[in-house]
Order: sequence, then structure tokens, then C-alpha cells
Amino acid sequence: MGIVLGANQYGKAENRVVRIYRDPGGGGRHEIRDLNVSTSLRGDFADAHVTGDQGGVLPTDTQKNTAFAYAKEHGVTSPEDYALALGRRLLTACPAAAEAVIGVEEYAWDRLTDHAFLRRGTETRTVEVVAGETTAKVRSGFTDLTVLKSTGSEFKGFLVDEYTTLAETDDRILATSLTATWTHGLDGIDHRPGIDWEASYAAVRALLLETFATTYSRALQESLHAMGRVVLQTYDAIAEISFVAPNKHHFLVDLSPFGLENPGEVFIAADRPYGLIEATVTRDEE
Repeated sequence: MGIVLGANQYGKAENRVVRIYRDPGGGGRHEIRDLNVSTSLRGDFADAHVTGDQGGVLPTDTQKNTAFAYAKEHGVTSPEDYALALGRRLLTACPAAAEAVIGVEEYAWDRLTDHAFLRRGTETRTVEVVAGETTAKVRSGFTDLTVLKSTGSEFKGFLVDEYTTLAETDDRILATSLTATWTHGLDGIDHRPGIDWEASYAAVRALLLETFATTYSRALQESLHAMGRVVLQTYDAIAEISFVAPNKHHFLVDLSPFGLENPGEVFIAADRPYGLIEATVTRDEE
């Protein structure tokens, strides 16, 4: 039985790239884009593994340098545009590579003054670009977007066996720390393919939040499906949307030992264990 090299890739992970835009008129107003950038190359790198020949390998240090240089040369108008430009450059620089995978996390800052900022919560914007010779796939999204609705959610009619202790409820707190990613398929890897990525991201995020807030939920699963469905119905360019949603449980505290009633007002927020719901909403191609 022969032994062969399987799937492999290599790159530079978590380059912390901070790009400051200064007012060219000298007015003192700055803009900030705070990125965590990871790059990987996939392709014909068997010699590097099997014989130690590095002739086709673009060093990970070069990938790091390119990430910083491109933040200056091409700017960061959006993490999607930046990732597409970076992917195209790495494919050009490394002929042995068939695909470049660019992952970007963007950390949000709120403005305090013209040049002072406050880091916003835990929400992180995410981008992954898989760039090939003629096509590219862009996955935009976010992680750790914590949302909660204090009513408008139930959970009942579930399967029960001898180990079930959970009580049915007609009114509960529904909360999650949401991760969502939505996919665009592009022809070509032009780093400016005619999509306003900033507007697209803001619009999808707003639609997800509006749907979560206004749709009655019989389960977190139903909420995710409703959120994904409305995004695909609204934006033809999006092929699919995926969710990872840990259920942030809130349990009603028994205040009767203290002679107090608790009609759905005081809860304990439990961080673990937690239900973990994952789902993808896609288009039926048939």
C-alpha cells in the first residue's frame, strides 16, 4: 500500500492590521479599520512536504508583509474588497497555488471625538475569501452578536421521556450569541467586483436583527430559519446563509423562600451548559 500526501495548505495566521485614515485636509478627523487577517495557500506543494524542496513556496513571512502593504496600497474600504485584493496578489505571487484563502475579522470602534474611539462589545465582523484562478467565493458575516428578546418566544410540544424535566413554557426569554455567515459567488477575482460591501453588510445585519426582534418564535430553530429565509428572499446575490446560535438560557429565580412573587421579572443567566443550534438556509436549485 502506497503512502501519499493528502490535503494540505499553509499560511500566516492572525496578522493584526490596523489602518488609520487621516483627514488629508489636516482637520484632525480620523477613521479606523481594525483587522485580524489570516492567509493560506492551497495547491501543488507536495515537494515541500515530501522532498523538502521549497522552490514553489511563498514564505508565510511574505504573506504577512503583503497583508500590511496592501492595507496601504489598496486600502481597506471594506474587509471584502481588501481580502479579494490580497487573494489575487498572493495567487499572482505564488504560481504553485491554486487557491488563496483569506480570513478577516474586523473589530468595531465607536467614535468619541475626531480621533478617539471606544471598542464596541464582542461583536466581530468576519470575511472569508476563497479565490481561485477564475472565480471567488466571499463569505461575509459576524460572530458574537448577542441578542435577546424578553417575550414573544415559547418552547413546548417537545419530545418527552423518563429523563425529561424541562417544563413547557408559553413565554420565555430568548437570547443567543449569534454567528452568521452569508455567501456570494463571484466570477473572476477582481478586488472591486461591483458590490458595495459596506452597504451589503449593514443591510443584511439590519434585516437579521429586525426579523429576530419582530418574529414570534416557537423555537430558536424557527427564528434562525425565518431570518435566513428573509435574507435570501431579499437579496438574490446571496446563495446561502449559515447560523451558529448558542442558546443563552435564562431561568426564573424561585423567590418564594423570601415571601416574594416572581411573575417573570427576575432571572438567573446561566452560561453553561447551553443548547447549540446550527443551521444553513439555502436555495432549492431544482
